[in-house]
Amino acid sequence: MYDSYGPRGGGGGGGGGGMGTSETDPHNKCMGGRMWCVSDICGIICAVMTWFLVTYAEFVVLTVILGTANHPIYTTFNLLLFNVFAILALSAHARAMFTDPGAVPKGNATRENIQRMGLREGQVIFKCPKCCSIKPERAHHCSVCQRCIRKMDHHCPWVNNCVGENNQKFFVLFTLYIALLSLHGLFLGIYQFVICVKSEWRQCSSFSPPATVVLLLFLIFESLLFAIFTAVMFFTQVNAIWNDETGIEQLKKEQASWEKKSRWRSIQAVFGRFSLSWFSPFTTPPLPTKTHSYMYAV
Repeated sequence: MYDSYGPRGGGGGGGGGGMGTSETDPHNKCMGGRMWCVSDICGIICAVMTWFLVTYAEFVVLTVILGTANHPIYTTFNLLLFNVFAILALSAHARAMFTDPGAVPKGNATRENIQRMGLREGQVIFKCPKCCSIKPERAHHCSVCQRCIRKMDHHCPWVNNCVGENNQKFFVLFTLYIALLSLHGLFLGIYQFVICVKSEWRQCSSFSPPATVVLLLFLIFESLLFAIFTAVMFFTQVNAIWNDETGIEQLKKEQASWEKKSRWRSIQAVFGRFSLSWFSPFTTPPLPTKTHSYMYAV
């Protein structure tokens, strides 16, 4: 018997949905289907704003703060450090945004696919009535991505994507490096502002004193705001990984029907075996073994 029920802990009611064929959703594709991309206008605006704010901070640091500094070592060190954080943060952001978070193909709940799963007599499967897909354990339906996402943590408009099984590492690194970048920008902005006040704004910047004040104050405000926001997100993500619970599972206080991993194995499931690649947004985390290929969108 193959019983079809509503989605596990997530969006949608029971049963429902016909036995369609597995299909590719253009809503989540770009570049001819070669890249995952969610076409959500709110998410796109937030993602563009993220890059704009980092570019603004880069402009102020280069032109207002370090452009007039008279200490070569101080200038070189802070220039390198700030740009390293910026490159890592934006790279992690891009990987989190354009990586398939673990989407289940739409319409894969066909009779043929269910039979291929080799279910035991009386074993229950879950099917999402919204995208007509077989719903793996710990998957939830995202109304923005319009897909069921394996081990979905939450949908983040700042990366215009869900945070799930395949891209959680990139999202964690994004929050980490934005927090470090913001703290560095906050230090540089406050330090430069103090110098300008002490020198009575003489030779403090290539801009006029009023423009310098506005640029520095906005940098300080931006850095403080995002340092707090991303630091909270980073520690929330680490705590969720540490306890092998997603944000949705913690929010809904779901009883663990899955076999919880040890804390170390849970971290390795996201980042891989311990190495410097943990901190690199350019290396792909370990992906789950695809025992059933029709359960994976990309």
